[in-house]
Amino acid sequence: MFPIHRPRRLRTHPQLRRMVRETVLTTNDLIYPLFAVPGNGIAKEVKSMPGVYQLSVDKIVEEAKVVYDLGIPAIILFGIPEDKDVDATGAWHDCGIVQKAATAVKEAVPDLIVIADTCLCEYTSHGHCGYLQVGDLTGQVLNDPTLELLKKTAVSQAKAGADIIAPSGMMDGFVQAIREGLDAAGFQNTPILSYAAKYASAYYGPFRDAADSTPQFGDRRTYQMDPGNGREAIKEVELDIAEGADMLMVKPALAYMDIIWRVKEATNLPVAAYNVSGEYSMIKAAALNDWIDEKRVVLETLTGFKRAGADLILTYHAKDAARWLQ
Repeated sequence: MFPIHRPRRLRTHPQLRRMVRETVLTTNDLIYPLFAVPGNGIAKEVKSMPGVYQLSVDKIVEEAKVVYDLGIPAIILFGIPEDKDVDATGAWHDCGIVQKAATAVKEAVPDLIVIADTCLCEYTSHGHCGYLQVGDLTGQVLNDPTLELLKKTAVSQAKAGADIIAPSGMMDGFVQAIREGLDAAGFQNTPILSYAAKYASAYYGPFRDAADSTPQFGDRRTYQMDPGNGREAIKEVELDIAEGADMLMVKPALAYMDIIWRVKEATNLPVAAYNVSGEYSMIKAAALNDWIDEKRVVLETLTGFKRAGADLILTYHAKDAARWLQ
């Protein structure tokens, strides 16, 4: 009855465990989201996301320097404009808040990669991701006219200095439209990180506080994916690859690790996972109540995303994780 195989032999010492570890999380895997707002000297904490702030451009620059010094290679910018309208003007205007933040960060920290979230919900008066039919109170976004807005937005963000364009509105054909727009404007080398499999998730709640993007009516289920669908994610991924996507994203991450795995198995492109606001806030709330060991839970969760197949992880934990990994 003597055991022939003893897997515990390789677990007896910390250094030995480190030597045989299959999945290793590093700061190179991390992308830190930032929320830009008009004004100066503003750092307003998001009530539902402890430790996350709406920041004016000068504060965004300060934060970008901290992020870079921690070894995190990239940030992704979201914007809250001063005014909103049905044309999402703040998204594509040359003086838009994300455009200003991108330019300022690239001037101050040129080696930090700046990703621009290319969506319209923060900028429309109704909170949906594009044009609506006049009188529509359901949120049925008009797909093809919205593509023109996304194209304009992507080009303006690239002109402002964004290194990567990340369309997140889940419009059909949005990657192709943006690729055509970028190429025509001379940005052939600007990559597209597509939110290829973005689900209509309840985990986005705190983000809508941070980005002031809650729909005024209806919901986003007519354009974001149904949480019960897995095969459809691969269909969306294949379409985005055919349209010219350079990288792919699965959002959210925690309840969709099977999707991360399936997307990774289906493609040779880099795969990103977005560790979204609700996932962050649950851990923060539990940690603030001393119910969990925050450091261990965060690092275990992020490692799980990477083990599932994520090459990149967008996470509000990025700065803490980078410090812990040091």
